[in-house]
Amino acid sequence: MVVREKFNEDLKELQNKLLEIGNFAIDALGKSVEALDTGNVELALKIMEDDSDADLMEEEINDFAILLIAKQQPVAIDLRRIIVAIKIANDIERIADFATNIAKSAIRIGNEPLIKPLEHIKQMHQITSEMLRLSLEAFNEEDVNKAKMVAEMDDQVDDLYGQTIKDLLEINQKNPEHMSQVNNLSFVCRFLERAADHVTNIGEHVFYLVKGRRYDLNK
Repeated sequence: MVVREKFNEDLKELQNKLLEIGNFAIDALGKSVEALDTGNVELALKIMEDDSDADLMEEEINDFAILLIAKQQPVAIDLRRIIVAIKIANDIERIADFATNIAKSAIRIGNEPLIKPLEHIKQMHQITSEMLRLSLEAFNEEDVNKAKMVAEMDDQVDDLYGQTIKDLLEINQKNPEHMSQVNNLSFVCRFLERAADHVTNIGEHVFYLVKGRRYDLNK
């Protein structure tokens, strides 16, 4: 019983580490969109400087998970939980990378007046951040219904992405002198769309954890 209690404590610590890197990615995404919206180059540079923190947190999770497997030799759902945690950490680290990429676009645009209000981009960010929060809850609670909700929210991000790219292309056709900013805002949209895809991956990992088989939630 004592061994099992210690293992449960270790699993809880693994959850906490995932929550930490998840909150880091959510914060980085929020700051990167803020930097873009306000032309705050200093904030964007800070996001870039902090990018290595996500790498270190992912490495820490991987090392901790491998140590758990080696020491406890878990089977069945316990082993799946640890393996899924490793996969989720990788997806979250990629999301943090996308935040850094958005920060780079914010720096390229700088204080240049925006050619288009960021309404859709802000909506994409808000939905993606909520998806990530929900996906981590789904993992902690082993809740496939919440995981399914994440996949459904991804469709909203895809729709906003398509509409925003269409708008940007129309602006570029009418005002080709804005091509540089059109390209950077298009990249930002793509980074957010890809971030949402990685959150959907987390939802798929939750299905694997609970059901023991793979499900494609991107269909």
